[in-house]
Amino acid sequence: MTALSATMTAVAIKGKGGPEVLVGETLPVPEPGPGQVLVRVKAAGVNRPDVLQRKGLYPAPKGHSELPGLEVAGEIAATGAGATRFKAGDRVMALVNGGGYAEYCLADEGATLPVPEGLSDIEAAALPETFFTVWHNVFERGRLAAGEWLLVHGGTSGIGVTAIQLAKAMGAKVITTAGSPDKCMAARALGADRAVDYRTEDYVEAVKAETGGRGVDVILDMVGGDYVERNIRSLADDGRLVYIGFQSGSQVTVDLMRVMLKRLTVTGSTLRIRSSDVKAAIARAVESHVLPLVAAGKIRIVVDRTYPLAEAAAAHARMETSQHIGKIVLTV
Repeated sequence: MTALSATMTAVAIKGKGGPEVLVGETLPVPEPGPGQVLVRVKAAGVNRPDVLQRKGLYPAPKGHSELPGLEVAGEIAATGAGATRFKAGDRVMALVNGGGYAEYCLADEGATLPVPEGLSDIEAAALPETFFTVWHNVFERGRLAAGEWLLVHGGTSGIGVTAIQLAKAMGAKVITTAGSPDKCMAARALGADRAVDYRTEDYVEAVKAETGGRGVDVILDMVGGDYVERNIRSLADDGRLVYIGFQSGSQVTVDLMRVMLKRLTVTGSTLRIRSSDVKAAIARAVESHVLPLVAAGKIRIVVDRTYPLAEAAAAHARMETSQHIGKIVLTV
């Protein structure tokens, strides 16, 4: 076992702005409290919420680390009182409220999972944020069932590549949108039944054609803006529209008559502010329903690029180009 250090290298957010506000610094290694574990980080996922936090739009919950980083993989370095599932040296991955861009990170034991056999630290670090988000929103809130149609926007984002594969593994049919022929090809390779290039095609018409005019049962959207009204038109009767972000804005004007006439459900969620108990429940569901599929090779972790922790700014710059396919991961 590697001895526990007193200090660690981390990447902090200094001010608000572009990737250049991500700055390396030396900080004390945090101590795990009751129900917490301290993870010696080997890799950390980069996500859109990290970019929003860097811009001052998505602050860490009160009482949690203000360092960016919502998912990590590595090994247990220490455990707090009452944390009994894992022991020092165990390989784990965890969803965290912040602090992932560092050599050590605190995690609630309930939101910490064992790394499946055969999965690398880099792959494991790319799993928690997107798989927790997709499972909770598509299957728990959106109630997607086998045989139904899912429309997922941003099919080659970290969320997108996860949603396509999980939906197909559960027996659903998938339409996705993406921003280039290459991205559409990548989405189809992951299992999408139809990939729509939103720069050249109208996804509303594509959905209508693909479903014989019926519409899709569930839509997972992180765009918002003018997509809201078009999503409503794309849903079948009793369809469910699930929001996890608003890259094009959250304030929109829509005619709700169609929602009423089609008996639609509009919902959404954000994970970071949810309670530890809620996240632990999602973690158990992911462990039961998803990790066996990953371990069996039925779902693969798609990693676009990796960057050393010291190059976190470059990783953010890559994400903001929207050219990535899959997850961007920092190595520690």
